[in-house]
Amino acid sequence: MSKRVALYLRVSTSGQTIENQRRELEAVAARHRWEVVATFTDRGISGSKGKQERPGFAQLCQAIARREVDLVAAWSVDRLGRSLQDLVGFLGELHAKRVDLYLHQQGLDTSTPAGKAMFQMMGVFAEFERAIIVERVKAGLARARSQGKRLGRPRIPAAKESAIAGALRRKMGVLKAARTFGVGVSAVQRIKASLTVTAH
Repeated sequence: MSKRVALYLRVSTSGQTIENQRRELEAVAARHRWEVVATFTDRGISGSKGKQERPGFAQLCQAIARREVDLVAAWSVDRLGRSLQDLVGFLGELHAKRVDLYLHQQGLDTSTPAGKAMFQMMGVFAEFERAIIVERVKAGLARARSQGKRLGRPRIPAAKESAIAGALRRKMGVLKAARTFGVGVSAVQRIKASLTVTAH
């Protein structure tokens, strides 16, 4: 009897395409004579997002819970997630329902003990890679600050800020002030907070 397989395809940005992942995994399924019964996709969603923020992944988990598939096939471990805790939890869900996992890039099949151990190691490396990226971003921001570069949104001109402050003192609402002066609500809230501090 052929295995019922669900494909899971994900790309982090809307500019990327899932078609390469789909083509490769469908070719693998054909070679192994697996029956592709469902394809779940998440486009433009980071692997660091939780299940509730990845509708395709959430639907995949429902299919696993209902035992509608025998195997899940994905392009690589980082398509499934970036957190080791999430990955190991997902593997636990799969094995509780006797569903196996195939990862194309790693050539991994969790129906074997070696495959199971390798999957956990891949999760460690995915988390490690993410930590390195976060550290690089932080280092880049710190370097920019040390060079005197302004980060974040540009500040509102002093004259406009003064006009907004005046409107707020006259009891204009935050939303109305933001619309009237063409600025963000958070900018108006910041000005309002500074007025409250000054008043004390």
